[in-house]
Order: sequence, then C-alpha cells, then structure tokens
Amino acid sequence: MSSENPPERPAPATPPAVSEAPGPDSPFRHESVRRDEAPQYVLPLVVRVEKAAPPARTDALETAARAVLEILGDERSRDGGEWAGAMRAWQDARIRKVVRRARGAEWRRASALPGITVTGGAGERAAEVRVFPPVPLDGWPKDLAKLQVSGTELDDPEPPAAPDAGVPVLWLNPAVTMSAGKAMAQAGHSAQLAWWELTDAEREAWRSTGYRLSVRTADTAHWRALTGSGLPVVRDAGFTEIPKGSATVVADHPVLRGADPR
Repeated sequence: MSSENPPERPAPATPPAVSEAPGPDSPFRHESVRRDEAPQYVLPLVVRVEKAAPPARTDALETAARAVLEILGDERSRDGGEWAGAMRAWQDARIRKVVRRARGAEWRRASALPGITVTGGAGERAAEVRVFPPVPLDGWPKDLAKLQVSGTELDDPEPPAAPDAGVPVLWLNPAVTMSAGKAMAQAGHSAQLAWWELTDAEREAWRSTGYRLSVRTADTAHWRALTGSGLPVVRDAGFTEIPKGSATVVADHPVLRGADPR
C-alpha cells in the first residue's frame, strides 16, 4: 500500500515574475533536471491497520493529508529546527511519499521513532497515521524499512457525506483507480501543493482548525471544471500504478478561490 510517485507540480496559469530558483516559502525545484539531480528523499507515513478494525478509507486519506500538513507546519521543520535540513532537502527534490502499514508491536515500535501521530474519524475504525521526517531513499530506519508496503486495501463502511461548506476539499479524479496507500500519498501531495500557495497567516489560520479538510471523489463534470479552474493539480510521475502525467487530485482550498475559509 504505497506511493513513491511524486507529482509534477503544475505550472500556474500565469507564470509568476520570479526566478526559477526555489524561494523560502516554496522550495520545490521547478525544473525536472534539477529536481532529479538533487539528492532524493522520501517522507515516510505509516498507517495503523489492525486486523479486527482497519480504518475507513476516507478517514485514512484525510488523516494522511493532515499528517503531511502537520509536519510541514511543525516548529522542528522550520529554519533552525532539528528536521529543517531534511525537510528542505526533500522539498528541493521530488516530494516522494511512501505509505506503509503496521499493527500491534510494529505500530508501537514505529510510534517510538521521532515523528507525529495524527488521528481522524471516530469509533473503533478511527484512522491513525504517523508521519516521520524525510529520509534518504536508501536510508530508512530499520523499524520502518521492514514494514509492508502492499497487500492491504481499505474501504468505507458507507459513502462519505458531502463536505461541509467552507472546508478545503481534496478532490480525487473519478477516472483513476488507486490503492488506498497510493491515494493516501496523492492526498498528501495535494495538501502540500495547497500549503505552498498560502501565506504564513493563511497557513496559521488553517493550522488553528487542526488542518480541517475533506477528501472526496469528484463526479466527471465537476472534475473537468476543477482541472480548468487554476487550482493546484497533482500530476503523477508514473512510477507505479497509473500512467505518467495522470491528474490525480485537485486541491480546492477556499483561500485559493479568494474566499474566506471561516
């Protein structure tokens, strides 16, 4: 249950009048050659999947997206923080994310490593996702490296309700089928693209809500409108599961539409 596929960051409708070099608020390298030549890091995420009570799929996707936002906004990820170097190196290359699963003793060992655990949903199927600071592609901690990547699928016990008005929504492409882990990583990419577009004050306002968001699958007509709206679109690099360039998620944050999220 994984996604090592980093998105191709979409070009804005009107190219900004700034240098191609990554800036302090958006350190992602725009040129594919520079991005690929940079040292490659990966952001590990581990979802807790107990046999008796696996999380609901939508809760897992939303919790993974919030986990990415939590580590982006954490003080340890900021300049001078203990994770700052790894976070910068990761965002200067491809923003790879890998989702692995754990249960029982595996989850307890993973939880003992430096990171942030985020929960979502309610009841015995509530989702728990732990995000860790980025590591080199070949430098995983042993207690994470041995966790399973594939073989688990998640479902929703019932269709998710319509998202609340004013809440950021990460809209999934209805024409693309993804495993749960792949979709979790793609939702994380989408949340990160939205984050990059916000000011510090807008990020703090989102943080004050606990990074409230929804993940839903758009219908076909809505998806066409979303992809032409200028909102951030995740385009997959095509390393696993789906063809290169596939649009997977659109980040529909009210601020990016010029609306007050409150």
